[in-house]
Amino acid sequence: MLFLYGLTILAGIANAIQPGQNATLSKSLGLPVTAGLITLLVSTAALLLGGLAIGKLEVPTGQQLTQVPWWAWLGGLFSVLLILAQLYASPAIGAASFLGIIVTVGVAASIVLDNYGWVGFPVHPASLWRILGAVLMVAGVALVALF
Repeated sequence: MLFLYGLTILAGIANAIQPGQNATLSKSLGLPVTAGLITLLVSTAALLLGGLAIGKLEVPTGQQLTQVPWWAWLGGLFSVLLILAQLYASPAIGAASFLGIIVTVGVAASIVLDNYGWVGFPVHPASLWRILGAVLMVAGVALVALF
């Protein structure tokens, strides 16, 4: 479990750094969509090499493929949306505002997803405290964005 928390912390750090990297790639090339494609290709290569290195890369069976819910295939589309936001929005609004908005909206949306058990998450009711936490995050992001 400690490994999973460590991995999550590293992902949070990467989430703060990556928009600047992607926006710089886009600005340097002058080709935002090409920069987004390069980002996805680097991600694909890293997953491929990492999966091969640790022996966890396998081709799914036909039965496994048919058991996947239709909506689970759309995750890659959301990755593209995030990358496009990194390329276009993060340079304009700054790292702190960008990440604050991404995280806060993500938490608010996650409370709804948890409450109803949507997209494969177990039901975790939206308590007053969870909602209050999200409201406080909105207030914090507003302060970061304004000042």
